[in-house]
Amino acid sequence: MNSDFHKLLFEVSEALVTEELAALKFLSLDYVPMRKLEAIQDPKAFFKVLQEQDLIEPGNLAFLKELLYWIRRMDLLGAHLGSSRGQMERELCVQGRAQVSPYRRLLYGIAEDLTPEDVRSVKFLLQKKLPKNKLQDNASMLQVLVEMERNGIIKEDDLTMLKDILNAFRADIKKKIDNYEEKKKENCSQEELRYPVAVSAHPRGPGAEGETTHLPVETYKMENSPHGYCVILNYIFNNPRYNRKGTVKDGEAVKRVFKRLQFETVEHMDLEAEEIYTKVKEYSERDHRNMDCFVCFIFSQGEKDKIKGVDDEFVNIKDLVSCFSESNCPSLAGKPKMFFIQACQGSVGHPADPPEGDATPLISIPDLADILVGMSTLQDTLPSCSNETGSVYIQCLCDKMELLCP
Repeated sequence: MNSDFHKLLFEVSEALVTEELAALKFLSLDYVPMRKLEAIQDPKAFFKVLQEQDLIEPGNLAFLKELLYWIRRMDLLGAHLGSSRGQMERELCVQGRAQVSPYRRLLYGIAEDLTPEDVRSVKFLLQKKLPKNKLQDNASMLQVLVEMERNGIIKEDDLTMLKDILNAFRADIKKKIDNYEEKKKENCSQEELRYPVAVSAHPRGPGAEGETTHLPVETYKMENSPHGYCVILNYIFNNPRYNRKGTVKDGEAVKRVFKRLQFETVEHMDLEAEEIYTKVKEYSERDHRNMDCFVCFIFSQGEKDKIKGVDDEFVNIKDLVSCFSESNCPSLAGKPKMFFIQACQGSVGHPADPPEGDATPLISIPDLADILVGMSTLQDTLPSCSNETGSVYIQCLCDKMELLCP
């Protein structure tokens, strides 16, 4: 099976030229960190990175099929992947099936539509916005777009500068951006109807009784690539007492979602209790200055405020979270740190263990600004999970993030 898979990748890689590799890398930017893509010089290395990121594997080549479709290599789809233009068009019409975002496809389409003379015009108009070495004659339009993104000139929700540039000589392509933005607004309006924003029921002042206002919302900046680490600590427990095969599905779901959201996603399996603490502390001691946040998922067995390692020993959740206090992790000060824990906190029908003398409640841990701890269960309850589909908590969380996060 694996030999057939690698033979297929080899044959596809042999058929790709340099410009097509550049296109594949660009279309994968939402899933693979830019620094990894920049180091890739041949298709085989690109496919290796896709495997490392769990974007392709034996029996799951949907992402590769989609990439080849967008770069119009229908011959490779038919010869090696058993698909066709018509089949891909039908599949990509299904909501949520396309993995390459409309924004990424729009930019790629613009690069494809521009002539060499158009690209020279774009570079000329960007002279005061980008360094000269990024606007050399041999720089492709895809490379220019990457630099525009890197420098914050264009973003998924702000293409104003690109529209202004194109309007000077290619109003037809500028119109494509207008159409994209209009469709995006329509989609956002539909989501607002399904998920209404929170409003305040308090009057705004004298004479405003009964009126409602939007709550002011403070947001964290998410502008780096990658945004940060997404660390998964996953425990299967090869033990007849536990039946935790569904936890693999949870790990796959988290990796899929957070790779799309441009996180450097790493999964660690079956650590002992002391290793859990050591691993979390290791990440807290890294330099996060060029990252926006930190996310940690823990899938295990547990008790009140504790997580079990594969050695059946426990580690206190408060000790793990405290690693990311502002004093212990200054490079993440003022940035969000999120912990999502899928584990029971005792057993239904059994009284909670009496608190230990040093068992400080989570909320009293000092110096824990900008930290969220999400638990899958209340105390003395068991989480709902399935061996086939994973846990309700993690699967629902991932579904909503895919739906609501750009």
